Amino acid sequence: MKLANRIITFVLVVALLFTGMGTTVEKVLNDVKLGLDLQGGFEVLYEVESLVDGQKITQDVLADTTTALDNRINEFGVSEPSIQIEGEDRIRVQLAGLADQDSARELLSSTANLTFRDVNDNILLDGTDLKEGGASPSFDQQNQPIVTLTLKDAAKFAEVTQKVMSMGAPNNLLVVWLDFEEGVDSYAEESKKPPEEQKFVSAASVTQVLNTTDVMISGNFTVDETKNFASILNAGSLPVKLTEIYSTSVGAQFGEDALNDTVFAGVVGVLLIFLFMLFYYRLPGFISIITLSVFTYLVLIVFNGINAVLTLPGIAAIVLGIGMAVDANILTAERIREELRVGHSVKDAYKLGSKQSLSAIIDAQLTTLLAAAVLFYYGTSSVKGFATTLIISILLSFVTAVWGSRVLQGLLVNSGYFNNPAWFGISRSKQHSIDEGITSLDLTTKFDKLDFVGNRKKFYAISTIILVAGIVVLGIFKLNLGIDFSSGTRVEIKSDTALVQEEVKDYLDEIGFANEDVVISGDNQKIAVMRYKDDFSQQQVLDFKEQVNEKYGHEPSLSTVSATVGKELAKNAMYALALAALGIIIYVAVRFEWRMGLGAIVSLLHDVFFIIVIFSMLRLEVDITFIAAVLTIVGYSINDTIVTFDRIRENIDRHEEITTKEELALIVNKSLRQTMGRSVNTVLTVIIVVIALIFLGAPSIQNFSIALLIGLVTGIYSSICIAAQVWYSLKCREMDKKGTSVVKKEKKQWGSDEPQV
Repeated sequence: MKLANRIITFVLVVALLFTGMGTTVEKVLNDVKLGLDLQGGFEVLYEVESLVDGQKITQDVLADTTTALDNRINEFGVSEPSIQIEGEDRIRVQLAGLADQDSARELLSSTANLTFRDVNDNILLDGTDLKEGGASPSFDQQNQPIVTLTLKDAAKFAEVTQKVMSMGAPNNLLVVWLDFEEGVDSYAEESKKPPEEQKFVSAASVTQVLNTTDVMISGNFTVDETKNFASILNAGSLPVKLTEIYSTSVGAQFGEDALNDTVFAGVVGVLLIFLFMLFYYRLPGFISIITLSVFTYLVLIVFNGINAVLTLPGIAAIVLGIGMAVDANILTAERIREELRVGHSVKDAYKLGSKQSLSAIIDAQLTTLLAAAVLFYYGTSSVKGFATTLIISILLSFVTAVWGSRVLQGLLVNSGYFNNPAWFGISRSKQHSIDEGITSLDLTTKFDKLDFVGNRKKFYAISTIILVAGIVVLGIFKLNLGIDFSSGTRVEIKSDTALVQEEVKDYLDEIGFANEDVVISGDNQKIAVMRYKDDFSQQQVLDFKEQVNEKYGHEPSLSTVSATVGKELAKNAMYALALAALGIIIYVAVRFEWRMGLGAIVSLLHDVFFIIVIFSMLRLEVDITFIAAVLTIVGYSINDTIVTFDRIRENIDRHEEITTKEELALIVNKSLRQTMGRSVNTVLTVIIVVIALIFLGAPSIQNFSIALLIGLVTGIYSSICIAAQVWYSLKCREMDKKGTSVVKKEKKQWGSDEPQV
């Protein structure tokens, strides 16, 4: 019986979804908060140190410091800055979309300890005597830039001026200092220097008692200097000293180009996925296009809802999340196609396929979620943004790719208008009769000639050769560690015309930043990349940016990492990988059995090692985003492994008991052949996106994308040729040792069975 009302309901639901998205998507996109790598800006990690002996850096001191920093940032009108306390003595500041980065850096790190002193350096007034917001830039009668101050107590200022005046010429000077260092600075020494080199702000003669709250500070100021000076005073003095130990600065043009390139690459990749799904899976593919569109929209909605910041790796995570969400659609579609082939009707095949695929989907997504959570905990900055987006993507894929797809597909299937298996990519000639008693285990596949178990020793040999060769390669080439792990400074210079390596080298030598390691990159050779072993000081950063901007017309992107932070990032990266691997092996061991968990870990280590070796051979830079890529592959590769193990377990359950190694080998081989098509198609969809990111995306995530590509390819091999074979070998050893058989185990959570001896 055909039910037209199901079709009408489907059309209304889809129309409602796309109407809602179409009318609000512009606002949603406008509300997305872009990270500094997408709109320019800078990020700096400060180490907080005491200004005086005996002062302890407590959480209260850090809180006071963040308040003072926030007040200073407000002077620049930055919308929604990020100021976070990290650990016991660090503060991270992120300012995206800031045009005047140089002034902001100076403003943030200046302690702004304003003092009025006599020529003997005795303190007479300090910043606490200044009225809140009482500093402002102005001009004197000769139209020279000055700073005007409003004090709290006129009587106190009269007392101070009386004391200074009584000292007599030439000692009747009221000296204004910013950040006077006791025991280091002195007026006597500074006054001997040329005016432009003197550390004090001004030294004015006092010839009369001034009973007023209005004070003018004059000096050799520019207009911009008076503005900054006033801003610093109004923001208040910091209770501590701030030392930069990590910073990254991205020019606005770099951010805009990165955003445009990566969004374009993502759109191309996703459209290719849509075409593949529609062509190969027909009706389920059409449903997946709808749900993936809703999925992308919901990711942005949730992202905005939690006030997250979208970074460049974050965009890659959204695009990657789309590819991973396809996995659930493909798993279900492949199961439905199998049930159609054994002779079930479309309705029955849909019900059975949806039910049977749920266990593998949940297990695969949970392990990926575990890797993403570890990455979020140990990640910093843009990597944390990547992990946040990945977590959101995984959670929402349950809503759309699992629940949403089944609701929409159920409406069409149960309408009775799609009873032809051709709607699912299955021709009548490939469909058996249900009376034949054929099970999915009996179905032929495109890979029936492949004997995976029989060739396991060859796979072991190949992997052993890779292991030995990889150790040799690493011993010779080592890793090309980026500044994230080795410390130092990385610079990108952008030009409107093609750059020549030698000319850039000569220019860097000319401005005092000589570097022989200049690499010209970009589609039109308009970007120069270089690394310095030393981490630039704040002043070096400001000087470099000013000169390069003047020469090439674009503010360079610059990242600097101290040796301390570099070691910490490396340590955290190792912790992240170890914890993710441990969590996965525990989960797989509980859900399946410990031998499958061991096989999964062996295959994951195989993937990670292979990525590291390739990066070493190609001399690709290993930075913090590389770790993000490796952890993503750890999560994604385990998907393939779990789907494989899930099918092995299911097929063992159908046989109730397996008494010989030959019979077990047959089950493993058939299970691998059955999941091979799904594995290839799933990885292919993600590879499409990754290749788009490599060739069309921003250069700054190119290595990240390359690591993903390598991991995806090796992931298929390791899941089938390593993980499953390790499990088979361990099972055979146990059968030989104990003389037992593999039997069905009682069902556990997710409604699945698992084999055990």
